[in-house]
Amino acid sequence: MFIRWTYPDVPPAKILGLNDLVISWNNGALSLVESGHKQGYHVFLEATPQQASAAAEAGKNIAAGVLLKVSPAGQTDVDASLQTLRSLYPKLIFLVLNPGKQPQMRGMLVLNKNGILEVSSPTAQPWLDTNLALVRIEQALHPRQVPLYSFEWELTDSLQKAQGPHVDDYLLAVAEAAAFHADLVLSLHDNLQKALAQNDADGMHLWKQMQGYLEFYSGSKEPVEPAGNIGVLAGDYKKSYEPINLLARHNIPFRILRPSDLAADRLKQFDVLVVLASPSQNIKSITDFATQGGTVILVDLHGPYPWQSGRRLQSGDRWVVFAVGKGRVIELSEPLPDPETFAQDIRRLTDKEKLLISLWNALTTVAIPYLEPHDGVTMLELINYAEEPLRVQVRVKGSFRSIRYETPERGCCEWLTPIQHDRFTEFVVPALRIGGRVHLKERHAGERTVPANAK
Repeated sequence: MFIRWTYPDVPPAKILGLNDLVISWNNGALSLVESGHKQGYHVFLEATPQQASAAAEAGKNIAAGVLLKVSPAGQTDVDASLQTLRSLYPKLIFLVLNPGKQPQMRGMLVLNKNGILEVSSPTAQPWLDTNLALVRIEQALHPRQVPLYSFEWELTDSLQKAQGPHVDDYLLAVAEAAAFHADLVLSLHDNLQKALAQNDADGMHLWKQMQGYLEFYSGSKEPVEPAGNIGVLAGDYKKSYEPINLLARHNIPFRILRPSDLAADRLKQFDVLVVLASPSQNIKSITDFATQGGTVILVDLHGPYPWQSGRRLQSGDRWVVFAVGKGRVIELSEPLPDPETFAQDIRRLTDKEKLLISLWNALTTVAIPYLEPHDGVTMLELINYAEEPLRVQVRVKGSFRSIRYETPERGCCEWLTPIQHDRFTEFVVPALRIGGRVHLKERHAGERTVPANAK
């Protein structure tokens, strides 16, 4: 967790309990960098790629590093800039800082249909603004760096603008980034910065609640990686983002693939392959995947393909399904007019027996399953964007003997009762307010389930 700081006075690092401070690069930034350094922080300068050289030169003897603010369109050029800067300033840390969005629940969904904006009815499913799609794309583009993002607060009324975000909004931002295994540059409202600098009681009370979440999510993590049996071959950011965002929103576990990932061994991990980028260099891998029983979905990617000479299973105005070996290829002839429907279709196209996770009573909840290498799901991170306690019913693929639940508010741990249904385990998560974590342990032959009241 990084804190963006703008107030002239800086409280000691021991008060905030954090070590990393971010200061935007400008002509007066160095004095604030020196102040932060004296108070015990690792201070990073935030700069555009065009400002990065000047910021690095000015801060090379006192700053810890430089965060490069990049837009999605500038991603292709940033790697070369990073390589140059790291060679010129080997003592500084250079990281890519991505533009995210404030995590929140909106009451309505706005869709773009043929250039016309349409707003969903108040009774439709709540729309969640999450950063999971951004994080997954970044993990694929820059696998050597933990995804790092920031956002600007949307303060809509005069009271919010004067007082700043509610404490729960801060907590949601912290919990989301941690649950996604990403890093966050968190902006603090001017009033909160002033209160912390002056050791104000109200400000310190708010920050104490923040520290509870920071301590919970900063604990040692198990060696896990995201789970997902839906592979997504992403194209350019603009075309790929919204379909990926909706997969994340609908709790469809997916993994972003690069063309180099389309090897037979890697594709064995997936049941469905969504192709959003030109498949021209990967036709054989895609065909082999379908032949062995996989489902391939091509989105607005026209061209002669070998499976088109085969048997048609079904067709419609905008789609056609081809039989390929034990599997099938589905071609969508147009861009996605409604990503919401697309995400629901992906879930329907996935064999129910192969769905890794399903949630009920969870319209405002995003669940992120994690697994140990070469093993099944072992951990589940939950984020409730409504910021109000709710009970969530969960079904996870696998047979689990014990399920432990922990939250920042209640600590660790509460034992949940697992109910086995065929190849799946169901359980109910009680009182998920904002963030929670579930630990799962598989049942071995002859092993009894841990009772719900076990200590």
